[in-house]
Amino acid sequence: MHLISLITSIFLATTTSLLAGEFTLHSNDLSGQLTKTQEFSGFGCEGKNISPELHWSDAPKGTKSFAVTVYDPDAPTGSGWWHWVVFNLPSTVTSLPADFGNITKHTAIKSIQGVTDFGSAGFGGACPPKGDKPHRYMFTVHALNVDHLDLDSKASPALAGYMINAHSIGKATMISYYGR
Repeated sequence: MHLISLITSIFLATTTSLLAGEFTLHSNDLSGQLTKTQEFSGFGCEGKNISPELHWSDAPKGTKSFAVTVYDPDAPTGSGWWHWVVFNLPSTVTSLPADFGNITKHTAIKSIQGVTDFGSAGFGGACPPKGDKPHRYMFTVHALNVDHLDLDSKASPALAGYMINAHSIGKATMISYYGR
């Protein structure tokens, strides 16, 4: 009898997994390579500094809010570089328009855009050192189990990252590369 229960449990778990969608992140603006559109404007870079359009689907059950981060693990700092930290996005939001990272333009979607390693809030595009190998830019949407994080826009990227990870119930990532 225990064998039948075990087989039934495995079958139900497998069927449920097959029927449930996988949390995914997509972009109409990104492919394998970033462009001058997503390059930072400053620090020796001359890009447009426009954050890409992002959209996601099939968030985990129990998602109460979202956070979006962009991180470069290849930055020559010893600790990587945070290019964008957005949190307290309502669970009803499943996309961000292009240039949402410009905090003076897009205020219709309630959220907080935290300070980046560039020292200001909003999107800070790619700006790897000239001649360095292409860097990885990890665009990640995090499904959180809380309605909001008790942080403001002045919170360091490391603190925001810590709080995001402490409340994450799922994440979806896209990686694009950029070199100069």
